[in-house]
Amino acid sequence: MDRPFFLFDKSDRSIYIISPLDSCVTSPAACFAVARLKPPGGHAMRTISFNTLVNAISELVVRTCVILPDDVLNAVGCALGAERHPVARSILGQIVENATIAREDSMPLCQDTGLAVMFVDMGEDVRVDGAGLEAGITEGVRSGYREGGLRMSVVRDPLRRENTGDNTPAIIHYRIIPGDAFRVLFCPKGGGCENASRLAMLSPGEGRDGVVRFVIDTVRSAGGRPCPPIIAGVGIGGDFERCAIAAKRSLFRKIGARNPDPFYAELERDLFTSLNALGIGPMGLGGGATALDVFVEAEPCHIASFPVAVNIQCHSARHGEINL
Repeated sequence: MDRPFFLFDKSDRSIYIISPLDSCVTSPAACFAVARLKPPGGHAMRTISFNTLVNAISELVVRTCVILPDDVLNAVGCALGAERHPVARSILGQIVENATIAREDSMPLCQDTGLAVMFVDMGEDVRVDGAGLEAGITEGVRSGYREGGLRMSVVRDPLRRENTGDNTPAIIHYRIIPGDAFRVLFCPKGGGCENASRLAMLSPGEGRDGVVRFVIDTVRSAGGRPCPPIIAGVGIGGDFERCAIAAKRSLFRKIGARNPDPFYAELERDLFTSLNALGIGPMGLGGGATALDVFVEAEPCHIASFPVAVNIQCHSARHGEINL
């Protein structure tokens, strides 16, 4: 053998160059020089085991359906402190009590444990072994919903309406990022608030005023159906589907976290004030607490387009994440 040959290591995508030496000693291994080429970027692949992913997703599903995040619970408490409408105060108090019982007794916050929506940020230098990433997420959702005693809300076909029996498949949005980080954001999205969400292809000339009108009209027409007080995620720009995805991803922000662009931060504050002036109130029965927050995300778009999406989240604004 007088020419180099190559070996590929599947575990970390490294390539080994095996080159024969001019002179050999007694050990056969000393007859060759071995060089390792790492994957593009100079980083070896990090491998996450399939079972680790399944177990982490399963735990995430159950925890998120049971524990209302502190930022949401605190926002409800603040709304309760400011509310003057007696019925609204009673409802907000019940929301706080419900969250406390759910946490203490490990019970679902709501009977609608939602469609499993996942946002996956996956580094270029990380992989999942075994059956792979999507299979691992699917099995984790299946396991979590079954072991957590959560409601199965997914039908296999939108017209024939046969339940899949395990709340799969999940809705998964992937984003490839540099490095070997791996993060999954999870939201069990309820049907009532999702059904109240809308998207419009506005004329660019409608500008900021058009966005404000559309958001207010969407929330006004929704009334009590999405179980207010709501959180409104607003996507502006992109294209038809990207706009809606941006609106939904914005719902993972913590209450009070403003857009880093002061222009859009001001729009968020103005929309928040306008929505709470509608008087819809908790569960649509009147009061000042119609919205807990408004998040706006903007993206580049075509010169002739101006898409705007409003994704509404109910007061049970469940969201969680894992980093592996």
